[in-house]
Amino acid sequence: MLPEVEKLLRVQHHDQRIAAIDKELAGIPILEEDVRDKFLEDEKKQNDARSDLQQTEIAIKNLELDIDTRKDSITKLKVQQYETKKNDEFTRMGEEITRYGEEITALEDKEIELMEQAEAQKAAYAKAKAEHEVSKEDVVSELEDLADLAENLKKEREEEVVKRQSHADPIDDDVLYNYERLFKGKAGHAIVGLVDDVCQGCHMKVVKSTYMEVKGEKQLTTCENCGRILYYWTDDSVGRDKGGY
Repeated sequence: MLPEVEKLLRVQHHDQRIAAIDKELAGIPILEEDVRDKFLEDEKKQNDARSDLQQTEIAIKNLELDIDTRKDSITKLKVQQYETKKNDEFTRMGEEITRYGEEITALEDKEIELMEQAEAQKAAYAKAKAEHEVSKEDVVSELEDLADLAENLKKEREEEVVKRQSHADPIDDDVLYNYERLFKGKAGHAIVGLVDDVCQGCHMKVVKSTYMEVKGEKQLTTCENCGRILYYWTDDSVGRDKGGY
């Protein structure tokens, strides 16, 4: 293999790893936001469940007040009935007592429904509260794990940059510049193998003269179709192309 090609393959291996690390680092804030969103979602569920229960409990208390008010009215009407000597007033008060009694029955039925609803809401709130507590513990743990991952990735990136530089230093500036331009423009694959007469970057056949130049390994040769730097593919080159540095 041409020495310049081997050097470039080593540089490309480290550049690809650096790019992969950068992509993973860029995804960490998104993962952190997902973790926080899940926590906020569980917190909202707990708050909503508590609010629903509180509203029902308030409604029950209001019903109890309404029932007590009507019971007081009935008590007063019965006293007035006892004191009155007029039949029509006695009858009217009796009708009022009956009406209040019917209203009390309806209110008590509604109260029973709300009390049953409150029991179900208490269970829902307890569940939401428990899930929120677990979520609170999970979010702390997950954020710590992501912070550790970011720190490890940054250290690994620094090591890759140092290794990359050590392989790039001996390469001619013009060759390195052309490689870096291709790496950015060709999705991280600036130098690729030539298998038979097919470029493994664009998967197009090269002309015979290009094939002979690559196979001869006398100078750097590029694919006339995509512009990538080519090297002649052999079983021995597989390990180097896979990044075995």
